[in-house]
Amino acid sequence: MQSSLKISLLLATLGRTEQLKFFLEKVRAQSYQNFEIVIVDQNADNRLDALLASHGGNLAIKHLHCAPGLSKARNVGLKSCDGDIIAFPDDDCWYPPNLLARVMRLLNSDYDGVTGRQLDSKDRDSGPRYDRKDGPITLFNVWGRGISSCIFLKRHAVEAVGEFDETLGVGAGTPYGSGEETDYLIRVVKGGFRLNYLPDLFVRHPPSEQVITSKMLERTYFYGAGMGYVLRKHHYPLWFKARSLTRPLLGAALALVRLEPKRARLHWTRCLGRSHGLLAQHPST
Repeated sequence: MQSSLKISLLLATLGRTEQLKFFLEKVRAQSYQNFEIVIVDQNADNRLDALLASHGGNLAIKHLHCAPGLSKARNVGLKSCDGDIIAFPDDDCWYPPNLLARVMRLLNSDYDGVTGRQLDSKDRDSGPRYDRKDGPITLFNVWGRGISSCIFLKRHAVEAVGEFDETLGVGAGTPYGSGEETDYLIRVVKGGFRLNYLPDLFVRHPPSEQVITSKMLERTYFYGAGMGYVLRKHHYPLWFKARSLTRPLLGAALALVRLEPKRARLHWTRCLGRSHGLLAQHPST
C-alpha cells in the first residue's frame, strides 16, 4: 500500500458542536495528512455551518445532511467517501497525533482492515472491556475487538459488504440501540476478508459513565437488545447465545452477594435486553 493513499473519515454527528470542534483541531495535527472528513450532519438547524467553514481552508471536508439515525447517516456518507481506507470516528472522540500514519503502516499488508480500542485520557477503556491480546478477528472474538471509532477498513472490503443495517444503532427507531459496527465486522469476516486487532491501537474518547442512573439502565437495555439481535441475525450457536445471557446473570448474582443492588440491576437489565434481542425476528430469518 502506497503512502499517498487517501483515508476517508466518515463522521455522523448530532447535537454536538464543541466536541466536533475538538476532533477537527486534533485531526489537523495528524502526521499523516492525506485524508478527507465526510461529516453527515443530523441536526435540524445550521449549528455546524460556521465551525466547518472556519476549517474549510485547512481540511478537506464534505458536509452532508440526513435525518437522525447513526446507521442511516453512515450509509449516506459511504456514498461520498473517496478514500482507499474508510474509518468511522465518533463525533466526541479524538485522534492521537500519529494514529493515521500508524494505520497506513499497519495496512501495508495482506490485512483488509485493522481495529483497536477506545481509551479515555487516563488510558482506561471507554465503553466495553476490550481484549488485551492482539491477533485476527473471528466471529467469536469480534465482540471484544471492535468499536466503531477505531475501525479502519480498506475500500474493497467496504464495497463488498455494502451498507450498515439501519435497524441497528442509535436513532434507528427500534429497540436495538447498538451492534451496528459488530454486525458490519461480522459481515466483513463472513465475506472472507482478514481483519487484525491491536490493543495498543486506540482513539481517545470521554470516559464511560460510572453512576448507575435510570438513563444508564435504559441505554444498557437497548445495547443488550442490539447484541442479542446480532447474535440471532447471524445464527450464532446455542452455546454462545447461552453464554451471552449467563455472564450478566452471574454478574448480577455476584453484585447481590457484595450488597450492590444497583450494580445487580444493571447486569440484570443487560440480560433482559439481550434476551429481547435473541427472541427478535430478523427479516433474513
